Amino acid sequence: MITGAVVLPLSGAARAEIPAPSPAALPPVTAATLEETYEANRANAAEASRMAAEYGDRERAAADREMADPSRRFLSFDGRGFGLATEVFGDLAHADRIAVLVPGSDTSIDTYDRFRDTARALHQRLTREAPRGTRTAVVAWLGYQTPGTVSTTVTTTTRAEKAAPELRAFIRQLRALTADEGNGATGGGTVSAGKEAESAGKGAGSADAGTRTPEQRPRISLLCHSYGSVVCGRAASGLDVDDIALIGSPGTGVDTAAALHTRARVWAARGGDDWVAEVPHIRIDVLGTTVGFGTDPMSPSFGARVFAAGDGGHSDYFRPGSPSLANLTRIVLGETSEVTHD
Repeated sequence: MITGAVVLPLSGAARAEIPAPSPAALPPVTAATLEETYEANRANAAEASRMAAEYGDRERAAADREMADPSRRFLSFDGRGFGLATEVFGDLAHADRIAVLVPGSDTSIDTYDRFRDTARALHQRLTREAPRGTRTAVVAWLGYQTPGTVSTTVTTTTRAEKAAPELRAFIRQLRALTADEGNGATGGGTVSAGKEAESAGKGAGSADAGTRTPEQRPRISLLCHSYGSVVCGRAASGLDVDDIALIGSPGTGVDTAAALHTRARVWAARGGDDWVAEVPHIRIDVLGTTVGFGTDPMSPSFGARVFAAGDGGHSDYFRPGSPSLANLTRIVLGETSEVTHD
């Protein structure tokens, strides 16, 4: 019954292995090496496209080829199997506000466009709404193999437990990368003369204008959709982020926000037409495996800051013009007093 409630609204299918190169061998990325990293991952995607085409998988070849486009900026890319990718939107090296998106089930290279659309919608809204002088970036983190919605794995924390160390490592990498503005590195985007002046002004009085002071370090918001909220729940303890937003969440694997053991503000929202509302919020042991994710994050007893998401469905949280996108934008920008509630 639990499995049916979770998986019936969506569909998915297993994918046969296709040949692809190993990920590009790169040193730890820094602000100064972002362009080199982006270029190496585009080249890897181009090779993956060639190999997929030779194998006869035209759909995967096309998806990989799109990722090899010169305009794309990947911190990581792995075309093997279902595929993994971490894409950047905006000038990451100089950003003051960063949103990291963690996707839910059935997200892979084959379905990546819909995940990318959510990141682009958020980045466009952030660019439009950010106060003058506030620089923003969005990272689409497909850093784990998501469960299929028609599978037993989508009802357990197994995939989330494997993903959590990867997410923690990525946030540490992101903090290290953004701690140093790179002494002029553009991070994939040219900074305008006006913003260069603003950046110089913000750095005035510091010992090293290329290194951010603790007060200047960027705010990072983790936006966790669907099963991605289970991943965020498993990774939350000690995670160096400022906000965690659980959207369309089936649960986190704990019963209260306090049990996440995070200093971040914890938010939650659900659209009025989201089928996740029908998922039983329980946690039981079945033959040694824990099934279900516990207390509903929307429940007052959970203790999250609940915000308005409008009447959208499970895939509508980043829909342009929606209350949910407006509120997620405010959370990322740190405009928490402007967040609206039902």
